[in-house]
Amino acid sequence: MSAKKETGEGMNVDIKLVRDLAAILEKAGLTEIEVEDGDRKIKVARGGGTYVSAPVASAPAPAAAAAAPAPEAAPVDDHAGAQKSPMVGTAYLAPEPGAANFISVGDKVAVGDTLLIVEAMKVMNPITAETAGTVKAILVENGQPIEFDQPLVVIA
Repeated sequence: MSAKKETGEGMNVDIKLVRDLAAILEKAGLTEIEVEDGDRKIKVARGGGTYVSAPVASAPAPAAAAAAPAPEAAPVDDHAGAQKSPMVGTAYLAPEPGAANFISVGDKVAVGDTLLIVEAMKVMNPITAETAGTVKAILVENGQPIEFDQPLVVIA
């Protein structure tokens, strides 16, 4: 028998990851944060608690309770063709404080050009253009907390 079965536990929970997610939630002022890895999903939400789910029938109940804040985010999706954030974090429009922004409205960009940086868990992640074109709008401000799938830049 494996140690997992002997203890009667069905899943190992990475407590450090849950704490890190809670810290990001607090620091960024978010209402919820979710991480998915294969069949495992960890979601930390203010007021909704924390839960870890695997593909089991009882997991959707906490998700329904945490889904209540979603109507706030609905208007953000009105930007057709916007490049969206692949992660939760803090957006930075320049490579460092005092430096010029990576892009401005009206700039032409090529696929792979850096648009901005998203800091997540103290790691700076460059967000690069998925399409070539002209920057029509920058939908975030420097230092703004952002959520997964939030529109960042409109390129047409």
